[in-house]
Amino acid sequence: FPGGLKTLTAEHVHAKDPTALLEKAIKGMLPKNPLGKQMARKLKIYAGTDHPHTAQQPEPIAL
Repeated sequence: FPGGLKTLTAEHVHAKDPTALLEKAIKGMLPKNPLGKQMARKLKIYAGTDHPHTAQQPEPIAL
């Protein structure tokens, strides 16, 4: 590649956006077809404990 291959460490990506690593991992496991794209659009990941879904009680995952 002209200019070299650019890579990012997991720590750097997590520092920039805490949800990016988890979102990329989940999207990689989804099917690569229109249904997978629809499922990815419905995916919601929140970095902290605050979320707009008051009726639901989601459990946090420790990373």
